[in-house]
Amino acid sequence: MLAIGLMSGTSLDGVDTALCDITGYGLDTKVRLVDFFTHPFPESLREEVFALLREEGLTLQRISSLNFSLGRLFSEAVGQMLRKHHFSGKDLAFVASHGQTLYHQPKDLGPYGRSTLQLGEPSIMAYDHQVDVVANFRVMDVAAGGEGAPLVPLSERILYGQQGKTIALQNLGGIGNVTVLPGAKDEALFAFDTGPGNMVMDEAMKRLYGRPYDEGGQVALHGHVDEQMLKVLLQHPYLQEDLPKSTGREAFGENYTKEMLETFSHLKKEDLMATFTHFTAKTIALSYEQFIFPKMSVDEVIVGGGGAHNEAVLQALRTLLPKTLVKTQEDLGFSSDAKEAIAFVILGNESFYGRPGNELGATGAKEPVILGQWVRNPVPTKKEETLWLPNGQ
Repeated sequence: MLAIGLMSGTSLDGVDTALCDITGYGLDTKVRLVDFFTHPFPESLREEVFALLREEGLTLQRISSLNFSLGRLFSEAVGQMLRKHHFSGKDLAFVASHGQTLYHQPKDLGPYGRSTLQLGEPSIMAYDHQVDVVANFRVMDVAAGGEGAPLVPLSERILYGQQGKTIALQNLGGIGNVTVLPGAKDEALFAFDTGPGNMVMDEAMKRLYGRPYDEGGQVALHGHVDEQMLKVLLQHPYLQEDLPKSTGREAFGENYTKEMLETFSHLKKEDLMATFTHFTAKTIALSYEQFIFPKMSVDEVIVGGGGAHNEAVLQALRTLLPKTLVKTQEDLGFSSDAKEAIAFVILGNESFYGRPGNELGATGAKEPVILGQWVRNPVPTKKEETLWLPNGQ
């Protein structure tokens, strides 16, 4: 069956849109990427999200309006994919939308309980395209005592698990996260956020060069790592936390990057970029040394996400992990850019069949739970007179 997966990450560079053909469920899932593109964020909407993340003029009206504006953007992405292939919503089993994370607090902080908030009203997609939509995947895991992240590990187990080979799947979106697939049958998968992925690098490029990202890592490759700055960066408290753990823009976003740029404003721009880039690679290596290597050796590290195109990050990882083979998704014939959108098709498919989508070794939840909230195609048909369930049972 056909399904569309949508992913909008912390970098806010666009809505990753994957059309997939998927059959089966669990470890018997077979998924084929039919098409993929990134639907661009209008600059005005991007700035509106960033303004709220900075808590500028934060009001209930603005949050409510943004929820619908993002829903319309996601619906446009779905419509673009459907028109491209001459499909309608009736040709899809479902749309699976991650939404746009506005706030993620995986642990209690004083009087504020743990919570997570993703925007992008799914009803708009359901109405516009007359299709079932599953969204808001993280909240059920949080309700079950988990961190609501990372959620990609189940899809990675399905797509990449190999008995006899231990693989670390390192994603580099806005945040870096790793899923460890042990080669031994009796060892459980585990996953966690390693720290910043592209987030700090991209924000620094925006402020220093007026560009959204360091294409290919070329700016960083022409600079030198400043050891004093790197030492300060590595003192970030998140890096000292134990598992399970997840992080986001609250820790490594605009304010953090701005503070570091001001502190080290005497450095050359290319040296700042080289240091931020090495920081991302170093947090990954240190995370492996602290949480993975004491338990097991790793045969391969497979890098995905937008950061897989950054040669400066890849070079640093290969230097910092000399005993481990570092590959990219492209080396295996997969798309680094489409990885997370495909993951949400898989998570939507598990929910479609009434199956849990969280990995306890990744999120720390108390038990496996079915993820996502379903919004039904709102246009009724004569034959739909019985209670609806997403798997039709």
